[in-house]
Amino acid sequence: MNNKFESWLNNKFLKENIKNPNIEVGDFTYYSGYYHKEDFEDICVSYLLGDSSTRSYKELFGEDFIFDKLIIGKYCSIGSGSTFLLAGNQGHRHEWISTYPFQTAIFSNARDGFERKGNTIIGNDVWIGTEAMIMPGIKIGDGAIIAARSIVTKDVEPYTIVGGNPSKIIKKRFSDKEIEQLLEIQWWNWEIDKINEALPIICSNQISKLYEYYNNHN
Repeated sequence: MNNKFESWLNNKFLKENIKNPNIEVGDFTYYSGYYHKEDFEDICVSYLLGDSSTRSYKELFGEDFIFDKLIIGKYCSIGSGSTFLLAGNQGHRHEWISTYPFQTAIFSNARDGFERKGNTIIGNDVWIGTEAMIMPGIKIGDGAIIAARSIVTKDVEPYTIVGGNPSKIIKKRFSDKEIEQLLEIQWWNWEIDKINEALPIICSNQISKLYEYYNNHN
């Protein structure tokens, strides 16, 4: 199999490579996929209508059909083989006697067990480690870190590090006050020239200094 990545040092910005209309990605978010060889959409996104095999889903379900989306913010780093599961519960109902999704074409009395989980939303400046799995409808806050091979079954608060199966909080990256300041200034929405000027601070742990910079330039 040909590798879509030249080496493990080679990343791809997702915004300019995404084809699925149900995936939205912000500026500068990249995927590092060398160890799994395929592009992001081909290996990381599962059960999302609008992919190469379901381009005509609106013809099947209608123009007004609401389907879950994958929304990823700016400046995110996504490790090789990370998985985003979509399609809600895929028709499997754990509270029913059988979890099997019976098809109406075969079983005339079948009930539709499908339930939406809502959009999967990844914030800005999120780092997702290799082979982490994000379950349907999960929301991951700005600045969070997902450890490698974690299975994320619950929402993750901003600037929180989680890991494990199922993932649990390891620690907050910064104090509550510092997190509030970072969420207020939202540096990822600044113009490029302003980010460039502030990079020596952004690439440090001096949050109060970055907050001061923000207040002096607004």
